[in-house]
Amino acid sequence: MAYKIKIALGGGCHWCTEAVFQALIGVENVEQGYVASTEENNTFSEAVIVHFNPEVITLQTLIEIHLHTHKSTSQHAMRKKYRSAIYYFSEIQKLEAEGILNTLQTKFENKLVTQVYPFSEFKPSREAIQNYYQKNPEKPFCERFINPKLKMLLNHFSDQIDAEFLPEKLKLTEVPLKNE
Repeated sequence: MAYKIKIALGGGCHWCTEAVFQALIGVENVEQGYVASTEENNTFSEAVIVHFNPEVITLQTLIEIHLHTHKSTSQHAMRKKYRSAIYYFSEIQKLEAEGILNTLQTKFENKLVTQVYPFSEFKPSREAIQNYYQKNPEKPFCERFINPKLKMLLNHFSDQIDAEFLPEKLKLTEVPLKNE
């Protein structure tokens, strides 16, 4: 039996984040909802819990994809609702995530605002909006916000993508990788 671990990630709309991580080989399950940390970050923010097999996809790859698929260098007004975060489940995971962030900073022109926080609580989204992209790939929101992220993944992380997840039309265009 494969060894699986989990990490929680927040940054943008959880519909987008859910679809990005569902598209990856080695990701076993993505729980969409709201995550709270502790102390001043104890309010719920849109996020996902990603259950993955580290023998197939590394935490570093997950974090790198996360940083490139949301505004990880922007301190915008919606940061309470869309906290740019990596929520850890152990002290070892905390240290690994902090090291990965430091290493990946060199790939970004601007300073990353993404923080590493302890995981405290999770509330799942209501059933009607879970697996949003899979249920609604033709909706305007998916076309405008999710498809560009999936196209970027296909172009820059193609060896990590489960091609069965992507609609055929996404496989035809190239999107540059943004260093925000």
